[in-house]
Amino acid sequence: MKLSLAISFAAALILHTGTAFADGAQRGLVFAKTNCAMCHAIGLYDESPLAIAPPLRTLHELYPVESLEESLAEGIVTGHPSMPQFQLDGAQINDLMAYLHTLE
Repeated sequence: MKLSLAISFAAALILHTGTAFADGAQRGLVFAKTNCAMCHAIGLYDESPLAIAPPLRTLHELYPVESLEESLAEGIVTGHPSMPQFQLDGAQINDLMAYLHTLE
């Protein structure tokens, strides 16, 4: 039962994104869906639900994505005015960074 659930979840992610990711990037996608998708576009082609929230796929065009690591560790307090404060642990940062790199 658990195996079929895991296979179904993996298949759904592949169908949704059109690609299979490494484990870290998969976890980063799940984090983005859970914490970012309410405001930001998290895929390659979707629009941000909140107009002032840039799509995650464009972050590397605005500044080096690696510069986000420190902000994510210390707690992002700005971004856009309605953005909640986030403070991620090292594993979450690595996973989210891995996912952001798939969007470049």
